[in-house]
Amino acid sequence: MKLSVWTYEGPPHVGAMRVATAMRGVHYVLHAPQGDTYADLLFTMIERRGERPPVTYTTFQARDLGKDTADLFKSAARDAYDRFKPELMIVGASCTAELIQDDPGGLATALGLPCPVVALELPSYSRKEHWGAAETFYQIVRALCPKPEAVPDRSRLSANILGPCALGFRHRDDVREITRLLEMLGIAVNVVAPLGAAPADIARIPDARFNICLYPEIGDETARWLERVHVQPCTKTIPIGAAATRRFIAEVAALAGVDPAPALDDPTLRLPWWSRSVDSTYLTGKRVFVFGDATHAAAAARVAREELGFEVCGIGCYNREFAREIRAVAAELGLDPLVSDDHLEVEAAIIAAQPELVLGTQMERHIAKRLGIPCAVISAPVHVQDFPARHSPQMGIEGANVLFDSWVHPLVMGLEEHLLTMFRDDPEFHDGAGPSHLHSHAPAPLVPSETEHAAVSAPSDGQGAWTADAEAELRKIPFFVRGKARRNTEAFAAERGLATIELATLYDAKAHYGR
Repeated sequence: MKLSVWTYEGPPHVGAMRVATAMRGVHYVLHAPQGDTYADLLFTMIERRGERPPVTYTTFQARDLGKDTADLFKSAARDAYDRFKPELMIVGASCTAELIQDDPGGLATALGLPCPVVALELPSYSRKEHWGAAETFYQIVRALCPKPEAVPDRSRLSANILGPCALGFRHRDDVREITRLLEMLGIAVNVVAPLGAAPADIARIPDARFNICLYPEIGDETARWLERVHVQPCTKTIPIGAAATRRFIAEVAALAGVDPAPALDDPTLRLPWWSRSVDSTYLTGKRVFVFGDATHAAAAARVAREELGFEVCGIGCYNREFAREIRAVAAELGLDPLVSDDHLEVEAAIIAAQPELVLGTQMERHIAKRLGIPCAVISAPVHVQDFPARHSPQMGIEGANVLFDSWVHPLVMGLEEHLLTMFRDDPEFHDGAGPSHLHSHAPAPLVPSETEHAAVSAPSDGQGAWTADAEAELRKIPFFVRGKARRNTEAFAAERGLATIELATLYDAKAHYGR
């Protein structure tokens, strides 16, 4: 564990909070000091929930450490039951409380509360948020779905949707879209969990014929246990993108023994229009850097390359538990995968790759904005913008349409920027003028000094520094080929041992590569 201004994942007890908050009739008693209550804000401010999470903190203080903190926990657990009357209680310790070595599970069991109690052991210093959510969901299902003596009646054609959770990236909308696809195939949804499920619903999970795991980071461990103990097969395909959705429909139809045609023939998919349009040719080959959780990053890389014709120039994920998937996709693309939870390392990789579009998390959105690169968010960690009022899934047919809109439109807007670049020397469009609709409030034009003309800028890859004149000339080149022009010029300079790239170097490189 280390302190950081930005982090991709919180400690594992935040994952447990996400599961408790997603469910109904569950209460989480967290042995934690004052200050750890900050996590409430994640749900009320970011996800805009109308109520605070169902969590009771023991909130011990420094002066309590000389007393019996176990009594504090027992009082908090007893009071929480009396006040909220949960159908299920989960108990655990935060990273700080873990150090004082109380035993929340044993203490809660000793209280003899009149509801099931699930004790969580979440190693805060070696695991993170997604693992904490997965382990919490697994322990709840394992406690409420004991191994049966006989396979239950599964004559009704139904499936469970596993993995959607609180603070999930578009989970709410994905569930709605996948439910729509299942209805087209004549398959009922037995239970969606943990999002919206009560403990009684969890106990009904074994009644379904098979499971659909939409988010392996949260649902895979549970799905594998259900497959082993309750003989429930599970889907393997994540339906992100048009091609993956079609494979998902075929896989679900095979598990259910139904005809996939009603869902495969859904006319609402608009991707074929894109493939026939002039825009698709215009934007083909755009260099894209992809980073996020492993499931969304791997899916985004395949969609970018196979369905939109982009060139993936970098790929990575922050959750090491699922890095194998990213390594496999990187091998297909001939790239070295970046597996890191250090946003500064990710920023350095983006700068080195020189992409024309970034597909990432809110972290990468900030990085791309600073670098002036278009960006679309594809993964958690989430921001308030990731909970739009409208229906905006990432999965299924409508999800493929949303991906098209959110990935292609930033590049199309960039084409309008190209027009502004062409008229850069016009009095209305020079760099210091600002947006034309704010003309009356625009700052005074910037007049570069002789010193600024002579200044040199840092190179993109450490080879050859650019003079201000050369850099200014480079910026006249349309943005969608500017990156290639920069790379070619720097390679040209490096081959000739030129330490500084001047205006003449830029033109010589242009002539060299134009032959």
